[in-house]
Amino acid sequence: MNVLLIGSGGREHALALEISKSQVLSNLYTLPGNPGINQIAEPLDITLDNFYLISDKCKVLEIDLVVIGPEQPLADGLSDFLRSQGLYVFGPSKAAAMLESSKGFAKEFMKEYNIPTASYRIFDSNSETELIQYLKDAKYPAVIKADGLAAGKGVVIVHEESSAKDVCKDMFSGKFSKAGSSIVIEEFLEGEEASILAITDGSDFITLAPSQDHKRIYDGDLGPNTGGMGAYAPAPLVNENILQKCKDRIISPVLRGMAENGTPFVGCLYAGIMVDKQGDPYVVEFNVRFGDPETQAVLPVFEGDLLRLMFSAAKGKLDKSTVSRIDAGFACSVILASLGYPENYDKGFKISGIDAAKQAGAIVYHAGTIAKDSEYFTNGGRVLAVTAVENTLKDAIAKAYSAVDKIHFENICFRKDIGHRAL
Repeated sequence: MNVLLIGSGGREHALALEISKSQVLSNLYTLPGNPGINQIAEPLDITLDNFYLISDKCKVLEIDLVVIGPEQPLADGLSDFLRSQGLYVFGPSKAAAMLESSKGFAKEFMKEYNIPTASYRIFDSNSETELIQYLKDAKYPAVIKADGLAAGKGVVIVHEESSAKDVCKDMFSGKFSKAGSSIVIEEFLEGEEASILAITDGSDFITLAPSQDHKRIYDGDLGPNTGGMGAYAPAPLVNENILQKCKDRIISPVLRGMAENGTPFVGCLYAGIMVDKQGDPYVVEFNVRFGDPETQAVLPVFEGDLLRLMFSAAKGKLDKSTVSRIDAGFACSVILASLGYPENYDKGFKISGIDAAKQAGAIVYHAGTIAKDSEYFTNGGRVLAVTAVENTLKDAIAKAYSAVDKIHFENICFRKDIGHRAL
């Protein structure tokens, strides 16, 4: 099989490595790729917005499957266009991708299909009077979310009316560009978060190892939200009972609802959940693709043929026999970021120690890097993901941080407590 992988982050590097293990892979191409992905895939020099050129190139290269990693191309309708050209695509349609591209749509969808989630209200800049009154009467803390795509950063927890007004003002004034033109204000849910990834053909599905992300920039879950500072899998929080509730109350109703709406969901459905004290899961958010950095922890404990699994989903007949095991050990993945992320940060610092980290037994995924003369330099907020796998979570964490200590670049920043909740 010839495969085109769309994307350039740590998630896509993890996908590329797993795809490269497949017995049925012939050639792997990537668009645009990154220095890590490009070691195992051939990069194509095409802009992501040039749908026609991407399609033409797929036909020339006889691409059997297109795997779309990031959310933006899905929200832009790339999967729809490529399918219209006769290509198999792993990734939902633009309409189905609204589960992530519009928080308001997702909340209304969950309400319609009785999927457990926090109570909410939706506002735009034209409903200022209603918003002011709502904030005055609201119960705090509360959660304010930009409706659109904001790279995982458009979520703010507010503890009083004045800060809530400031956050709403910032969002409406363009802090998250068009993503904040409409906002969702939610009830604050108490409990522990986890991430459930389901590979689906639109009706049938299989879940991968449950994981737990760490969104805040600082240790102890302090500071602003980021795209994710690390993850581990499988998360002990999600036992068989809770996982079954997620399947019955969340994943299955989503797939049924999408199908009933004429927009069947094909790809990876990510449910970010909050588990309360009673062990009941509530949806915090949906993503319509593999999570980042969850993928960097989930795939290293996956045993099977991911390429065959994704291809079967894209063809509309999920082949669960391609999966041997979803939890072969424990993985801990630590994100090495640039100081100042998720706000302002500098780029261009030389990275050393990647080979030493690999020799220590870790997997090093490239995210925000650039290659120059056989050397690597920082080129983004999240630079690398360092992942280790062991028989216990405690050993995986220790091994990951031992490898992290071997990597250096100016203004390096990372959390030192990934996995702390499980321990």
